[in-house]
Amino acid sequence: MSDARRDEIAGNLAAVRARIDAACAAAGRDPADVTLIAVTKTYPASDVAHLAALGVTDVGENRDQEAAPKAAAVTAPVRWHYIGQLQRNKARSVARYADVVHSVDSERLVEALATAAGRQRDTPIEALVQVNLDGEPHRGGAVGADVDRVADAIAARPELTLRGVMAVAPQDWEPAAAFARLAEVAARMRAAHPGADLVSAGMSGDLEAAIAHGATHVRVGGALLGMRAPLR
Repeated sequence: MSDARRDEIAGNLAAVRARIDAACAAAGRDPADVTLIAVTKTYPASDVAHLAALGVTDVGENRDQEAAPKAAAVTAPVRWHYIGQLQRNKARSVARYADVVHSVDSERLVEALATAAGRQRDTPIEALVQVNLDGEPHRGGAVGADVDRVADAIAARPELTLRGVMAVAPQDWEPAAAFARLAEVAARMRAAHPGADLVSAGMSGDLEAAIAHGATHVRVGGALLGMRAPLR
């Protein structure tokens, strides 16, 4: 592994950790309650190895066609988080390696993912309901009462474990307003499903606002690993 690349990632990691610590201090929270997910989309498996050596063992991927071979290539003990939009026809592949799926947004996807998990693994997949905060139909995520229906469907399947909610702040919203709305949805879900206590929110540009509104998991790519190469 390249010492220069590891040093670069280590420096970026220290800066991100400092931001998380400062955000937690401002919110009166314990930094230990916020998990950093390193988003490694477009970055090589060697970067995942560097991150694992530096103590970052939660790794997020957006696209199955990249994530599946990368997960197979990485020998370090990491937890794989699938955070991108998930099509039902990819559920079988994702179920092979994903420990956590953040983007469950329909009852049909619940069925596909649970069926795939039951056939391919001995442990349940942890599942989060992706919430569409602004109702835009082109955006992924469940809206309104659909959030509750998807959560109930996950909770009813032994192949899955309902863990909470995930959202991306719409580009034309103030992040604080978006994450405040997500916090309301998360509280409602916890009332119905007490074990669903994870809130996946915040990325490189808005993690402070997410932490202020209760995020337990932040998904950081560019601030950790630098500018991404163009997608092919």
